[in-house]
Amino acid sequence: MELLLKKTVDNLGRIGDVVTVRPGYARNFLLPLGYAVPITKANMAEIDKARAQALAEEQERVGRLKAMSGELAGVSVTIEGRANEEGHLFGSVSSANVADALRDKGFPVDAKQVRLEQPLKEIGVFDVEVHLHADVTATVKVWVVQAKPA
Repeated sequence: MELLLKKTVDNLGRIGDVVTVRPGYARNFLLPLGYAVPITKANMAEIDKARAQALAEEQERVGRLKAMSGELAGVSVTIEGRANEEGHLFGSVSSANVADALRDKGFPVDAKQVRLEQPLKEIGVFDVEVHLHADVTATVKVWVVQAKPA
């Protein structure tokens, strides 16, 4: 069954795409939730307007994220952790810890956007990538330091 998407659906298509799906998927999910409509000239015109609006909003959002990426490029965050004499942390610093530190500095970053190959387990300075969008990436310096004894 061929349908016209009104909204972007993961693993299926973007706004305005014509997709071929099984009738049950269309009847039980896409059509009732308003994600897709049958292909007609009126629906095509409506979707073209929605696609243009969505494209403009996406370009504006990418522009804001690029500006935020420029600000993030000069940012460094410090995360304290307990470590032994050799500098190995008793725990680890995860992407959630880095995202929390960035939020404390005023950058609305989600833990999913912080890309660590593996958790940081040593004291030191690390370059961590933050993927704000598919086209926008920033690098942040993360200082992992010894926590002061209480």
